Amino acid sequence: MSRLQLSVTTQSLRLAQPFRISGYVFESADVLVVTLDDGVHRGRGEGAGAYYLGDDLAHMRSEIDRTRDAIEAGPTREELRAILPPGGARNAVDAALWEFEAARAGQPVWALAGLASPPPPIVTTFTVSADTPEAMAAMARGYVGAKSLKVKLTGELELDLARVAAIRQVRPDVWLGVDGNQGFARADLDALVAGLVTHNVSLLEQPLARGREAELDGYRSAIPIAGDESLLSLADLADAKGRFDVVNIKLDKCGGLTEGLLMAAEARRLGLGVMVGTMIGTSLATAPGFVLGQIADLVDLDGPTFLAQDHTPSVVYADGTLYAGPEVWGSGMATAA
Repeated sequence: MSRLQLSVTTQSLRLAQPFRISGYVFESADVLVVTLDDGVHRGRGEGAGAYYLGDDLAHMRSEIDRTRDAIEAGPTREELRAILPPGGARNAVDAALWEFEAARAGQPVWALAGLASPPPPIVTTFTVSADTPEAMAAMARGYVGAKSLKVKLTGELELDLARVAAIRQVRPDVWLGVDGNQGFARADLDALVAGLVTHNVSLLEQPLARGREAELDGYRSAIPIAGDESLLSLADLADAKGRFDVVNIKLDKCGGLTEGLLMAAEARRLGLGVMVGTMIGTSLATAPGFVLGQIADLVDLDGPTFLAQDHTPSVVYADGTLYAGPEVWGSGMATAA
């Protein structure tokens, strides 16, 4: 590959309203945007990092700065996995390489990823952030047309079950999953799972803190358990079987679509379900996840819906589905910077 010009910008994305999960409240999100350009073809990518790993804007910038020469030398996406570690910086560069490669090949990204046909809209979950049961029920009711909801819990067992009950009462029609965001103790699980079964909940995501995965050894849950923070990248999947039923792949954790596809293949080999999730970001960050979502069992790609203002052109949310058209990212058209 010819030598590339790398440019990096940052953006602070304002949220439409505060977003609460276990132990954290978001009011804005900082992202890093990478552009790679050879004078004829251009590729773009966005990374948000993972706040709980210290992978913030400053860290992502420093990772890009220390590897700038190697990136501008025009590595393959596989070579990039050895240049940058998993995280937001690699995610942004990886996405830029995908779009650049698509433009140079004159093929859309979906074709480069091995999909047989143009990707159709996919059902995505919409997230209900933690609040009072009444407020969360109102939020769930407001997702008109949603087919799938994910409920953020905080590790407060009785309150969390009241939250789920309130949502299920007003939305008996939807698939429902919950996300513990590492907020629970192993001693909570029996009561938590029993309560979730009562309300027809189909997925329990990351109930225990990262580092406590061994406490799930031998645990038999009536609801599939997904690993998120516990399963950051391909290397973490070696110990996933027997502890988790589903792998939640987030490109900001694993370092991009290239590794995300490898993780999906390994999850399938291990007999685990595949979920694709996202950090808060714009449509530019969501579009690579949309490609991965075509081969996933569960899709949780509602990041742009939390923003006061998204990019234009943007992904489209309609009737509970997500569609990322080629005009958003990865069209395969030569786009000179």
